[in-house]
Amino acid sequence: MSHSAPRRVRVRAPELTGKGGWLNTGGKQYTLADLRGRIVILDFWTFCCINCLHVLDELRALEEKHRDTVVVIGVHSPKFVHEAEHAAVVDAVERYGVEHPVLDDPELATWKQYAVRAWPTLVVIDPEGYVVAQHAGEGHVHAIERLVAELEAEHEAKGTLRRGDGPYVAPEPEPTALRFPGKAVVLPNGNFLVSDTTRHQLVELAADGETVVRRIGSGARGFGDGTAEAAAFNEPQGLAVLDDGSVIVADTVNHALRRVDLGSGDVATLAGTGRQWWQGSPASGPAREVDLSSPWDVAWWQGRVWIAMAGVHQLWTYDPADSTVTVAAGTTNEGLVDGPGAEAWFAQPSGLAATSERLWLADSETSALRWVDLDGTVHTAVGTGLFDFGHRDGAADQALFQHPLGVTALPDGSVAVSDTYNHALRRYDPATGEVTTLATDLREPSDAVLVGDDIVVVESARHRLTRLRLPEEAVRVEAVAHRTRRAATEVAPGTLRLDVVFQAPAGQKLDTRYGPSTRLLVSSTPPGLLLNGEGAGTELSRALELNPAVTEGVLHVSAMAASCDDDPSNEYPACHVHQQDWGVPVRLTAAGTDRLPLVLAGMDS
Repeated sequence: MSHSAPRRVRVRAPELTGKGGWLNTGGKQYTLADLRGRIVILDFWTFCCINCLHVLDELRALEEKHRDTVVVIGVHSPKFVHEAEHAAVVDAVERYGVEHPVLDDPELATWKQYAVRAWPTLVVIDPEGYVVAQHAGEGHVHAIERLVAELEAEHEAKGTLRRGDGPYVAPEPEPTALRFPGKAVVLPNGNFLVSDTTRHQLVELAADGETVVRRIGSGARGFGDGTAEAAAFNEPQGLAVLDDGSVIVADTVNHALRRVDLGSGDVATLAGTGRQWWQGSPASGPAREVDLSSPWDVAWWQGRVWIAMAGVHQLWTYDPADSTVTVAAGTTNEGLVDGPGAEAWFAQPSGLAATSERLWLADSETSALRWVDLDGTVHTAVGTGLFDFGHRDGAADQALFQHPLGVTALPDGSVAVSDTYNHALRRYDPATGEVTTLATDLREPSDAVLVGDDIVVVESARHRLTRLRLPEEAVRVEAVAHRTRRAATEVAPGTLRLDVVFQAPAGQKLDTRYGPSTRLLVSSTPPGLLLNGEGAGTELSRALELNPAVTEGVLHVSAMAASCDDDPSNEYPACHVHQQDWGVPVRLTAAGTDRLPLVLAGMDS
């Protein structure tokens, strides 16, 4: 049997256009013609999306290894209104350490030209300017790495490969004490400890909130325990102070929990392996042996450390008594569904605050404020789902936030919400069911802590802590409501054919020795979108029956296939699992398509 790579279908790549212009290029504007001779990888992303942030991290090693042949270009394609602001994109590029050119496309012009349907999407363009691959979702970098090697060999032989330095120009660093801080806590001595996210450090500030007392972490992106000077973090976020004189750190991009001894400053790893959790991995067990996924915040509640596991839309817990982790709530499906913890759906939980009776959480992608009660049941106070957001005060069932990242319990039983994309601090009062605005003109507030009668806000995009007096009455602002900018696939009501297309990598074949080697799991938000076709099965194609009464929603698709090396002489061939998850926004229209193809790319497990 021949295992030669199939001939690739080549489509001329559309031009790159975006009204926001180019970042990380020293001011130069680029066209595809300027990049001819290089392998170009377009990364369609938006900075609210945790899956997009995962892909940024996945791409780092590929960029470094193929720096003289590959040019990665981020095409920023906003979901939220705030993400269409050019200044916000500039901030995000620095905040997340993006070290390649970025095209700011606030009107989704290039997104539409490339028929992109979901965040994130990667498109590979060969040195002659033709599209040769397109992958939606995470986990495709191994497959793209193999494709890059093939393209390098092919175009080196043809004389069409141009090696050399890429167009990336690093911006000048700013001399601020903090750089895009994420979260903060008040220490027993009255000082503040702040996660200095972009500089991969923790910073202790004096009680004035400005004077630097010490830094913990080397400042270089990495994963290493040791002294305060030698230890390494990777975009740390959430912090929780424990009674034993330590602080727990959500080390987000390292997919780990770390412990800092406040006396010595020494850093140790409590949970996580440094690898990202994938479907099928253990979700409980010894903490140092279980993978985590972008822990964004932590809180001490009911004798355990609760973890906002933004990367898989769940809440986990860490039990220091036996050093184990386990899932406490959430199914990994992205959406807003209340009920028992095992049945609830979240969407990038990013902020936690504990009281004696409730664990409050900011559920960022649904722009929601939610809570867990003592029996583990999940409730929603404010928010309706993935598609509605804005800045509107009033009754909780009508109020709107925009991608909040932080929540703070107040002494009177109400909570303050760091309403990040509205640049505001909001307040929800459970006693009245009302939402009010405490302060505006805060640049991307991501957390806040109480100090006496004041509330100190982590003003992330102004790189500082800002102290405010809690007012007697909330300030009301003019109501603004939005629908999501998320580009939906238009589908026809009735029967929709879902086809997950899988081709085993060269030299492998589907493993059918013990029965079916494929699995397909389908669900929807809202659940009423699907009249028929949800659930698990072994076929990679399925007829879905869409409810014509539900005009829009999200189809959640998880597919798996197992393949083994195709070598008849090997009695024990190596086998590989290929898995991909998609969240596909859909809008039902009479002129929509009746088929939805999704590509499950073969890659090394």
